[in-house]
Formats: sequence, structure tokens, C-alpha cells
Amino acid sequence: MPRMTFTRRRMLAGSAFAGGLLAAPALVRAQARPVITHGVMSGDVGYDGAVIWARADREAEMLVEWSTTEGMSDARRIPALAVGRPTDGTGKLLLSGLPSDQDIFYRVTMHDLADGTASEPVTGRFRTAPTGLRDVSFVWSGDTAGQGWGIDEDRGGMTTYRTMLGHAPDFMIHSGDTVYADGPLEEEVALDDGTVWRNLVTPAKRKVAETLDEFRGQHLYNYLDANVRDFNAAVPILAQWDDHETTNNWYPDEMLADDDRYAVKSARVLSARAVRAFHEMLPTRQVPTEPNRIYRKIAYGPLLDVFFLDMRTYRGANSPNRQEGGAPFLGGDQIAWLKRALAGSQATWKVIAADMPIGMMVTDGETDFENGANGDGPVLGREHDIAEILRFIKAAGIANTVWLTADVHYTAAHHYSPDRAVFQDFEPFWEFVSGPLHSGTFGPSEYDNTFGPEVRFAKFPPDGQANLPPSLGYQFFGKVDIDAATREMKVRLMDSGDTELWSTIISPAHT
Repeated sequence: MPRMTFTRRRMLAGSAFAGGLLAAPALVRAQARPVITHGVMSGDVGYDGAVIWARADREAEMLVEWSTTEGMSDARRIPALAVGRPTDGTGKLLLSGLPSDQDIFYRVTMHDLADGTASEPVTGRFRTAPTGLRDVSFVWSGDTAGQGWGIDEDRGGMTTYRTMLGHAPDFMIHSGDTVYADGPLEEEVALDDGTVWRNLVTPAKRKVAETLDEFRGQHLYNYLDANVRDFNAAVPILAQWDDHETTNNWYPDEMLADDDRYAVKSARVLSARAVRAFHEMLPTRQVPTEPNRIYRKIAYGPLLDVFFLDMRTYRGANSPNRQEGGAPFLGGDQIAWLKRALAGSQATWKVIAADMPIGMMVTDGETDFENGANGDGPVLGREHDIAEILRFIKAAGIANTVWLTADVHYTAAHHYSPDRAVFQDFEPFWEFVSGPLHSGTFGPSEYDNTFGPEVRFAKFPPDGQANLPPSLGYQFFGKVDIDAATREMKVRLMDSGDTELWSTIISPAHT
């Protein structure tokens, strides 16, 4: 399938849209044809449609054509979308009315608003969800370009994306930390083996993100990587966020008084800019009544529904998390939505995509906690929200829930059971953790016994080692295969070298 090729100079020039291309007509005119600067993406795919994303280097009309054949001899065109300064040249168009369970090929062209000149077309593909039974395959992971590890082109760039692409999944769940807006990059990092990690660095990655344009630049940086662009053009992205899209361990009312890197001190201001950039730079479906909402359901046929949680936006302050009456975490509206959506699901498997694990203790400083887990004992603090969901799942007789997440920068398989738990009003379930995609590797975490986790497998760096570079291979993703004939779910934990580290097959409770 033909695709546009890029030089580093062309890509970096394209990333400077907000820095003045619109304000400098002579510069724009010097390049006669518009440029699609960062490849194309599809996302939030359903049985009859998907969202298509692209970005132009100037004010343009975004034209999308689609076909069921790679040659696009029967291409159909949807109404064009004007793109420009308000969204930094990005555009998202919803393809609808597509045939189900069908390979869809699409072509994006940008037409200069001033003279109609067309860009070179860029092509992509995806497969719509089925309405009947067929095998389903997808991958998940999180944590892209964190802890100072950016794109080192001499080392192949973000190679885990290339490995995942080799599995030809139906889609990918990006479990958060899609960018590291609080992680500036240095051009060179000395490694313990005497070699040097050489980062490709853009202006947006030289400091923490504070302005809207700087948050946009965090996402555009990742799309400079050829592995990422190739993956995005072939695999639909279903994304959620965690903390690093804004800043480390943030909560809405936080003030960054002690972080001298920030002139903007309000996490609420920063996160408002971050969530706008998140939706502009990713192919998400947005809800008209709450355009910035991240939690949502993606239905992928009779075998699978995916429920995306937002464990960041509605929380209260990070604390020791020991409040007997509970502490704000998911928010009442999100919990009510999840209950309704789970109860209404007719799919065999209900995957709950969380941006943080349940039973791992994730700390924020010396005394505070990031997620629900807060030490052994009864349900306290943010754990109340998790307990409410687990209790509801049992009471409503909802079968076959599986939790997927990333966040902790290593990979693990957790089985939760009331037989091992202090809180016992729930049915046993699995939680699988996999990441990072391209960041520093850490681990292990400590666990609490509130919900009775048992670690069935984990892989992390050797004792005393932390923030290992991607070149050492401790980069992880997970792969899920659901068999249409048996409805069994196979979960595999993989590394960037495509080694299967561990797997299990889960049989459905009922079909």
C-alpha cells in the first residue's frame, strides 16, 4: 500500500504549524503543495465506522475517500473538513455507513484553501467490527517516550510499535501516558554500557508543556517515529489518558507550587489544555454533551465490548487514602455510566480498560497514593469506588470481566479472588498489566490484600535497577485473542523482541 515518505527536515518543518506557518504566507507559498505532516490514523472503530485523523501544514480542506479494495477503484468520498489554526492543522472525520467486518482502505488528501493545490495522498487501512462471530485480536500497552527516552533513530526508534504491527491486530488499546508532557528530552544520554542514546528533539520536547501548542507538540513528537506512523496507518487506536499527558501524579485542584519548571501552576489549567490536545491529536470519538470526556464504550461485535475508564479527571487530592467514607476517584457520573454500560452489554467479554492497576500500591511522595491501593486492610479512600464496581458486577450477574492496564512500567498477570481478600463481595477476575511501549522500565510494586491479588507472573528489571532504557529490551505489550468457535480468551504478555513471556487461556463463564 503506497504511503508518503518523510525526511527528518520535512517532518520537523511540518511540526512547526503553530509556530508561524499560517502567519508567514510567503513561506507557505514557497512549498507549492500542502503536506500531510505526521501520517494518518484511524480510531474508535465500530461495526459501521471509524474516526480518521490527519494534519496539514497550512489552512486546507481535508478530503477522505474510502474503499473496500486496496486499489480504491470504487472509492467513495465524504464531505471535506476545513482545518487550520484553531486545531493546529489537525482534522478528524467520522466515516459512517461502512460495511461490517470489512477491510476498509482510505486515502487522505489536503487541499490548500487559497488555491486548491492538493497534497500527495496518504493512505491507511482498518477493519470494521463484526456483527457476527469471528476471531478477534488486539494488543494493548502504554507509556510512550517517557523518562528521557525519546526517538533514537540509530537504534531503530520506537521498535515495540513495529513488533506489535507484525501481529496485524484488529486494534490497539493505548492505556494512557500516550505522551510525557512533563518529561523534557536531552539530545544525548550516556548509558552504562558506554554508548550514547541520541534523542531526536523538537522545541516542544525541550521543556515541560504549559501552552496548548506545547501540549500538541508532545503528541506530534511521537508521530515523527516511522514505526509509530506505520502502525497508526494500519491499526486503529483506542486511547485513554493517565497523568503524564498533563504532569506527573496530577489531580484537578493541585497547585505546582514547588516545581520551578512551571510558570503555570494550576493543574486544572494545564489539564484543560492537555485534554484538548489529547482529543485534537488522537482519533477519538467525542460526546457532544461533554466533548472532553475520555470514558466511553467501544463495541467490537458479539465477542467483545471495551469500557474505557478515566481515573484522573474526577479525583480529589492525592492523600494517604485512608478515608473511611471514601474519597473522590472515578466520580459518580462515570460509575453510574459504567454500571449501565456493563449491565447492558450483550458481548461475551467485557474488557475494562483502566489507566491504573487495582491492587498495586502506586505512591505519590512519602505518604500519599496515586490509585486505590493503600495498604493491607479494609476498603478505604479511593478503594470504595473499585469496591462499588466489583460489588455491582457480582450482584448484576455480569460475567467475563477482564481488566487491562499499564502505568507501572513492567508487565504482570494478577488474579483477584475473594478467598484471599479482605473485601469479599465480588467474583474472581483477572487483571493484566503491560508496558512500557517506549519509556524507562521500573518495578516491582508492592500490593495490598483488600481485593486479594495474586501475582501469577511478573517481569521487571533486576534488583537495584530502574529507568532502564528501551535498548535493554524491557519494553512490553499484551496481546489478546478471542476464539470465535470456543469464545475463549487467550492473553499473552510479550516483549519488544516479540518473545512470549507468559500466557493463559480464560474460558467464559457462559455464552
